[in-house]
Amino acid sequence: MRNDNEVGVLFVCLGNICRSPTSEGVFRHCVEHSDLEIQINIDSAGTADYHTGQPPDARAIAAAGKRGIDLKGLRARRVNRLDFEKFDYIIAMDDHNYYDLERLAPPDYRGKLCLFLDFADNWPAREVPDPYYGGAQGFERALDMITDASLGLLNDIRSKYAS
Repeated sequence: MRNDNEVGVLFVCLGNICRSPTSEGVFRHCVEHSDLEIQINIDSAGTADYHTGQPPDARAIAAAGKRGIDLKGLRARRVNRLDFEKFDYIIAMDDHNYYDLERLAPPDYRGKLCLFLDFADNWPAREVPDPYYGGAQGFERALDMITDASLGLLNDIRSKYAS
């Protein structure tokens, strides 16, 4: 079970091979290079099970790798009921996945749901666009948005949980 000095963060997109594993990797990198003295449990999942057990998209791995972030060890999985108990932040990449999470979440846990770009300072958009059907530039743009939101999320956690 969790202790009081632990915060759980779950990133969620549709298939868990582009945006959410990228967010997991970027946020983990931010946490590792921060001064936080609390344990942050970081994971990612998808609302659909299209890619369960598969690694992130090769383009996501390449784009993150150029920035020193390794996604190769991650594997896709689907959101499950226990995630709503385990994680303090359940972060959707877009409105569609947010609504799917609302439908899946037990009523007492819906307050944990949010959109990732709600933590971003430099992007007026509400959603991280899905780069899956586009080219490499879509993955780079998603990384820029995810990096900004990751820094904002880290500050949010710092303000709520750090002493």
